[in-house]
Amino acid sequence: MPAVLGGCDMVVMNPAGDIAVQQRDLILFSTGIMLLVVVPVMALTVLFAWRYRRGNADKTYDPNFDHSTTLELAIWSIPLLIIVALSAVTWTSTHLLDPFRPLERLSAGRPVPPNTKTLQVQVVALDWKWLFIYPDLGIATVNELALPVDVPVRFSITSTSQFNTFYAPTMAGMIYAMPGMQSQLNAVLNKPGESWGYSGNYTGRGYSNMRFRLRGLAPADFNRWVAEVKGSKQGVLAPGSYLALERPSEKVPVLHFSSVTPGLFDRALNGCVQPGKPCMVDVMRRDMARGGGNTANGRMGSGMPAGRDTTPVNADKPTPALQKAPEDKGSGPNVTKPATPGAAPGRQKPGDPRNRDMSAVDAIPAAGASRVARA
Repeated sequence: MPAVLGGCDMVVMNPAGDIAVQQRDLILFSTGIMLLVVVPVMALTVLFAWRYRRGNADKTYDPNFDHSTTLELAIWSIPLLIIVALSAVTWTSTHLLDPFRPLERLSAGRPVPPNTKTLQVQVVALDWKWLFIYPDLGIATVNELALPVDVPVRFSITSTSQFNTFYAPTMAGMIYAMPGMQSQLNAVLNKPGESWGYSGNYTGRGYSNMRFRLRGLAPADFNRWVAEVKGSKQGVLAPGSYLALERPSEKVPVLHFSSVTPGLFDRALNGCVQPGKPCMVDVMRRDMARGGGNTANGRMGSGMPAGRDTTPVNADKPTPALQKAPEDKGSGPNVTKPATPGAAPGRQKPGDPRNRDMSAVDAIPAAGASRVARA
């Protein structure tokens, strides 16, 4: 097995960034502490089978055994302590590794220097390729993400039509890319090198080739790379070229755009890159204003007709059902009540003018009388 697995590249276990290092350590810690139960159980299974085998003349046979305080303490206390340890580590790691949380360190023992400028990268998941926009640098790339070493990076992530996951295993964890929504990720690379990133969410035919090259570069090499991209012949990433790029395509080679139309990511996020198409944020703002709500109030229901913040103070508001007295609630017909045994098929008990599906029926006639159906 080691010979077979020797050809595998365990990128999760060989991270290049501090966030990925902490995630790897969390995996190793969780696995190790769980082995405190798994390994003893496996060893004791073999020991008990051998010690109490039928052919062992020295085995202990006690048919009246029913309780052992020592065994009960071991069986319950050890797993309980492991669960407590895992819970504490998971709780702290969930907050420390929150993708929206700005970085506080570059690596272990190396806090982020004061006045360090964070590199902004905007990510758009297309079918089936990745678009990276560097708004501060005015450039964009397709299927190539280059980052300077030891520089904090803040990713703004969205998607055009499908749910994707932005995943660079050597840098950080997996973050959803969702149409019409913006996710964030704060991460850093600590050493130069190349690896791959991809989507971990199946999105159709071109999913297998939806990969991007992740490059960690020294600051000087990164500056040369930026100059190379700005001198690219690909030209400007404008709304027209973006719409052409947005069309589904597979195995797209690396592309460099020397400049980007300002605000293109926000238009992609709001689905209004096409000329004349209203942006989703503007539509929602108008709907909120039309409903009488406060456009500056993002609380749910604030922009709905007769919303929470728009009803006059002295107006009579309807009483919620849970606050009504039982005699004021009333009741509707029980349409799920089974028919009376012995009744005609499709009918309720005598005198009930409706079927179970609430359609009107004629009264059950007396024996020998003719039936007249009514609509």
